[in-house]
Amino acid sequence: MNLSAVVESVIFSADTPLSLDKLCELLPEYERGAIRDVLRDLVSLHEVRNGGFQLVNIAGGWQFRTPSSLQQYVVRNVKAKSAKFSQSSLETLAIVAYRQPVTRAEIEYLRGVDCGGVLRTLLERKLIRILGKKDIPGRPLIYGTSREFLEVFGLKDLKSLPTLKEIQALDDVPLFERQEELLLDGVGAASTLTQVALDLQGEPEQ
Repeated sequence: MNLSAVVESVIFSADTPLSLDKLCELLPEYERGAIRDVLRDLVSLHEVRNGGFQLVNIAGGWQFRTPSSLQQYVVRNVKAKSAKFSQSSLETLAIVAYRQPVTRAEIEYLRGVDCGGVLRTLLERKLIRILGKKDIPGRPLIYGTSREFLEVFGLKDLKSLPTLKEIQALDDVPLFERQEELLLDGVGAASTLTQVALDLQGEPEQ
């Protein structure tokens, strides 16, 4: 059996990114090194092909994704069923992403409004998670982003969040003309998140 075809089909059929460990678990008849080599080859193959999808490392796993350059065409078909965020949710999520671990009080200080409802919504959507309690009087909960956050925003890890210089270098930074509903996907989504953080508090800490 062609291992490249096997790995490609398993990743393509998965609902979430698959780590190398998971792939080895699913394909015990193949050596770990062989699977790793196939992943590298598939990444190169799809980059050279320059087609409608690429194999990328997202949230610690491998997944096929549409290139950000094709986003404007893809959203015509998936817009109706894609996740959308209110401006308040996006602002709160941006603060959590760049300032984590962060408490509700710290978020509300930066936003200037109550964030209880927004935090509950983000928790329900599994975009943020409770990391524990801060060791200060009252022991407030502290929040951070989740694996699902990385998947939604097309990030390998938190270090992949765009910096101010990267945002300024983009030619097509999303505008906030639709502040009530923002469709987020891949690089454009991460760039949007960074721009919100900048608008709220200056250059985000990395």
